[in-house]
Formats: sequence, C-alpha cells, structure tokens
Amino acid sequence: MPLQNRVDPFGAIHAVPERGLFMGNRGIIHDPETKTLLKKRWALQAWIICACKFRNVRREPMGRNRPGGKAGWTELFFLDEVTALAAGHRPCFFCRREQASDFVRSFGEAFGISEPRAPMLDRRLHTERPASGGRPPVVSVQELGGLPDGAMVADGNTAYALRAGKALEWSFAGYVARMAFNGLAGRPLGLLTPATTVSVLRQGYAPVWHRSADP
Repeated sequence: MPLQNRVDPFGAIHAVPERGLFMGNRGIIHDPETKTLLKKRWALQAWIICACKFRNVRREPMGRNRPGGKAGWTELFFLDEVTALAAGHRPCFFCRREQASDFVRSFGEAFGISEPRAPMLDRRLHTERPASGGRPPVVSVQELGGLPDGAMVADGNTAYALRAGKALEWSFAGYVARMAFNGLAGRPLGLLTPATTVSVLRQGYAPVWHRSADP
C-alpha cells in the first residue's frame, strides 16, 4: 500500500503510487510507528520544496530519520515544482539554495522589500494557501492571459496549470490534456497558486515542469 505522502495542487495529501519530480516537507506530521499522518497537516509555516536526491542522503519515508530513532520531517512528494508552488510550498535553502535565493530575491523585487527573508515569505504564504486556510481568489477566463506561466487554477476539483496560452489538466501521473483558455469560459475558476507566488512568477522565476507539460 502506498503511503499517504503525495500532494495535489490544492495542498491535500493522498496515498497514491506515483512519486513525481520533487520532495518537500511541512515539518513532522507523521507517526513513524504506523507510517501514517497525524491529524495536523503542517507543523511549520515554512513549507518547502526539496530535491529528491541530495549528497547521497538516504531517508526512510515516514520513518525514524532523526538521531535516537525519532521521527524526522515527513517526506511529501509532488508531480513537479509547478504543483508544489500551487500547494503553497517554496524552494528549500538547504538542497536547492540557488533556486531558493532566486525565489526570495524575486519576492523582494515584487513587493519592494530591500532585504527579503524567507520567514517574511513564509508568513505571507501561510495566510494565502488553501491548505492552511487561505481562500483562492476567483478569476475569470478573461484574466487567465494576464497570469504568468506556472500559475494554477481550479475548476471545482480539477486543477489546470497555465503554460504558453494553454490550460493543462493536472493528474498525479502528469498533465493529461490541454485546452485553449476559452475552453474554461463560463466556469467559476479559483486561483490555486498563492498570490505572493504568482507575483514571484511574474518576476521571472522559472519552475520545473513535468515532462508531460512539454508541447
């Protein structure tokens, strides 16, 4: 049975066999004895996106990865960085320092902050992402063209990533269909990607896409 550690663009955590390109965490939110999630879905405001491979570090998912046999942070997995950003995560400074520095710098540029810091960013994201209580703003199909590539919107329970003027339907296995924006006309769309992250994308931050998003 797969562990419940795969995150969708809404920030919910599921038990599915697919892994994806990135790992991440929200602190310790599992019981290492049963390898199941606790009731809480985060322990920190810093929700990060990590590399799956880094310096030959090996971890047992949902295991006892701290000294003394204690539970370490809970490994979560994402289809790609676009998905992780929509769920409200941001790059990790430990294993993805270059990307994290670029992300925080772009955050500062977007909001006129001369010395941006990750905790500032984390506090903003924590109020915006749906999985920690934020309410996705409603957007019309006419507004989609003004959103940056890498932003994600939702039509009910279906998520779409925006890229090169197309809406790509998301699934755990990859992007399964693409349509012109007007294919979503008349539907009440929610902007899943936190507003702060959308501003970072506007500054030119380029997230990693799953290969199924390629033309």
